[in-house]
Formats: sequence, C-alpha cells, structure tokens
Amino acid sequence: MFSTAKVITTLEEVLGSNHGFIALHEPTIAAREKERVNDCLDSGFVSSVGEYVEHFEQQLADYLGVKYVVAVVNGTSALHIALLLAGVEKDTEVIVPTLSFVATANAVTYCDAVAHFVDAEIGSLGMDAEKLENYLDDILIARGSQWFNRHTGRQIAAIVPMHTFGHPVDMNALNIVAEKYNIAVVEDAAESLGSRYHGEMTGSLSLLAAISFNGNKIITTGGGGAIATNNSALAKQAKHLTTTARIAHRWNVSHDSIGFNYRMPNLNAALGCAQLERMDGFLINKHRLAKTYAEVFSAVPGVQFFTQPDYAESNYWLNVLLLDKTVADQRDKCLAAINEAGMMARPAWTLLHTLPMYQDNPRMADLTVAEDIEKRLINIPSSPFLAAGAQS
Repeated sequence: MFSTAKVITTLEEVLGSNHGFIALHEPTIAAREKERVNDCLDSGFVSSVGEYVEHFEQQLADYLGVKYVVAVVNGTSALHIALLLAGVEKDTEVIVPTLSFVATANAVTYCDAVAHFVDAEIGSLGMDAEKLENYLDDILIARGSQWFNRHTGRQIAAIVPMHTFGHPVDMNALNIVAEKYNIAVVEDAAESLGSRYHGEMTGSLSLLAAISFNGNKIITTGGGGAIATNNSALAKQAKHLTTTARIAHRWNVSHDSIGFNYRMPNLNAALGCAQLERMDGFLINKHRLAKTYAEVFSAVPGVQFFTQPDYAESNYWLNVLLLDKTVADQRDKCLAAINEAGMMARPAWTLLHTLPMYQDNPRMADLTVAEDIEKRLINIPSSPFLAAGAQS
C-alpha cells in the first residue's frame, strides 16, 4: 500500500535525516571556479569581450563533438536564435512537446511563430515519434517541398524535441519523421548536457541545438546558454546576430540587420570553463545518486523511480518519481510532505497547452500520455554532491 510517510523515510535513507533544507539542484562551486572568476576580474574584461568566452565555446564544442558553439546569455536566447537560423519565420508553426518548460514555447513566440503542441511517450518522457508521424500524416499537405497544416494553412517550419529532465528522446526516430517532411530539427538540450544517445552527445544530433547553464543545471555559468551546430555558416550567423548584428571594424559602430544583445559575458564564461573541467565527476556522482534512488525505491509500493531509456546514458539532471496511476491523487499530498520534511520536491511543469497564453494554439487532440505523466510526476533532490551519502 502506498504511504507518503514511506516516501519520506526512503528519501531520508539516501539523503539523511539530519539536514537543513535540501534544494532540488544546487551548483557545486570549488576553488577552480573562484580562481577562474578572479582571473577574469583581474583582467578587467568582464563583459562580452574576453578570452574566456572563446575558450568556453571551444571547450564545449570539443566536449559535445560538434564543430561550433556560440555562447549566449541563457538557454532561451539560444533556442530563439537557433529557431531563427533554422528558418522559423512569422506565421509558421513549430512542433513542440506540451510536456516541457515554458521557454520552449516562448522561444517560438519570440520568432512571431506559433507553437504546435504534441504528446510525450512514457519511455523517455519526451516527444513520441510514432504518434507524431501518424499525426503529421493526417494534418499535413504538401506545397512544393514544404509542408503545411491543412487546418491553419501555416507551414510547419521546425520540430523541437526536448530531452526531459536530461533523458534523451529517441532522436533517430524523430529525425526520420522530420526528413520525411523536410522539416528542420532543433534540439532543446537545455537540461541534457552530458547525456548520450546511442553513444553520441545530446546537443550534437540535429541541425542546431540549444543548451542552458542556469544556476540549477548540471554545470552553471550563473546564467548562460549556448548554440551548438556543425554548420559553419549558421555558426557565423549565430555569433553575428547575438552580438547585435554589429559589423566588425576597429572603431566604427554599425549594424546590418536587427540583432540581439545575447552574447555571454566573459565573467560567466570563466565560471563555465571551470565547471566544464569538472563535468565527468558531476556525472559520476549523479549516476551514483540515481542508482541509489532506484535501489531504495524499488521496495516502495506505489512508486517507480524513472530510469534512463535503454538506448541512452542520461545525466539524470532532475531525478523523477512516478506514482502509480492508482495513487495519482496523492501527488500533491506527497509533494507537501516532502517539502515540509526539508527536502525540495516539485511536480512536472504545467502542460504548455493549458497555459492561458497558449490555450488556443494548435495541438494534438490526444495528449493523454503527457497528461498522465503530469499528474503522477515528482522531482526529488538531484544535486551531484548528494551522492556523498549515497551507496556506491
């Protein structure tokens, strides 16, 4: 029988019972980070000009296995620019998962385009490729080499799969669907740095990808994000647009298009360089923590600890408990009890198609899997340093 008290004692078995409030995901800052940041401060180059920005971009490109990375101020701006570069224009539609953080849809809106919401699948918590293909078969009509929503008349310009809580979605299947309809794919890899899909890093599996380094991500630059691509022309344009479209010159200040003040400051990049140097250790600790959670919750009735898909190596950014459907009505009571016990927990995001500004957007009629996941999901503390108390 399901018991909220049993969930609490199981969490405390991993995290300890004598603690202050345990956050959902905290950054781990050490001496190397302070050294890098102090060096940046001493240089005087703390804004968007400085050697750490380019160093971080190259370091991240090498880590992801891509040719180019452009560092920006946050993950949302990275996705905004990636969508523009992928050809998303005013009054086009972009396929996004309804089970996602609001930034995924907001970035589409910033392009004056329309977010079109689709369902998830339970194996990865991400976009369901088979269901998407069947849906597109039904609603799309071809005009030349482009495909349009027969109900709205708008072109489908891009598909944005999101790697939910760090678990890679089935990119091969989604890329096949996208190729069938000549639709660009832009990965929302905001949460999945360090995750692998069939051995390849997320963020390297599509035309363009967006990554986040917010303070709660697996590594942080304080605030920050990045655009990743193997296309040299797109990388060059990304850097241009994110630097206010300024024309390079020794002293003239001139611009050739509407750009954005999105470049990552050197100070943030300095922090990111040090954090990325520690990435392997963070991943080891996060896998240790996830393994321990999986073991202890296997004996708790009514609760499943969500584990990575068979094809993937997840970074386990935020660990997930799924309540059984029979006790889904206990979710809010469980959330309240965990937080009251001094351990932060939260539900999944409110499904995007239900938010007031997106209620009239196009969407699949059947979003039942995402709706089911939303009702049963609980995120639990996931910081890498919590593995110190976990089993090896």
